[in-house]
Amino acid sequence: MITISETVENLVRSSPFLEEALARGLINLSALARDLKPDIEKELMKKATEGAIVMALKRFSAKLRQAQNKQVYWFTSPPDLMVRSNLIEITISNSGIMFQKLRKLLEQIRFNENYFLTITQGIYETTIIVSKNLEDKLKKIFAGEKIISKFENLSSITIQLPEGSTRIPGIYSFILKALAWEGINLIEVVSTCNEFTMILESENIDRAFSILKRLFTAV
Repeated sequence: MITISETVENLVRSSPFLEEALARGLINLSALARDLKPDIEKELMKKATEGAIVMALKRFSAKLRQAQNKQVYWFTSPPDLMVRSNLIEITISNSGIMFQKLRKLLEQIRFNENYFLTITQGIYETTIIVSKNLEDKLKKIFAGEKIISKFENLSSITIQLPEGSTRIPGIYSFILKALAWEGINLIEVVSTCNEFTMILESENIDRAFSILKRLFTAV
């Protein structure tokens, strides 16, 4: 049978901002307990006391803070933050000759040292993020293909992740929640084994960089 603690966790986790605020200790637990009480009782199909809900919230908030501290612990020093500007992104519907065109793009830019390029191929579409100075090549190579979306005036922030980051639960959400909490919208995210790159509108790049610097200040 589901418990009050399990119900509280499920309700809080369904709202990322509520979860973050609880982890930061920004919420009056008694007020939150009163707000959640009707939903908890509906889920349990029985009455629940406000005191029991407050105790469940206290235990869960401690659990959240402990998990967050573990994520920070993995960064033994502030990570490198690398910024690139003047980027564009296009998403193209996959076709029978997509692979050949991607290979042609790579062949044409392999001797160009000053470029940024990431390619993400999905089941039905492929997204290409590239330096603005390669836009003409991109248009020529993919002429006739169905363009699903296009974004201009983009920049990127790449974070050098600690070794073994692929085995750290929640390391991406730890970073992304900091930006979401401040209302920073991301156009795309791309990762490799030890790098995490966020693509966003250039007008937000300075604020996003400052938020991330603050995030790791205590490391």
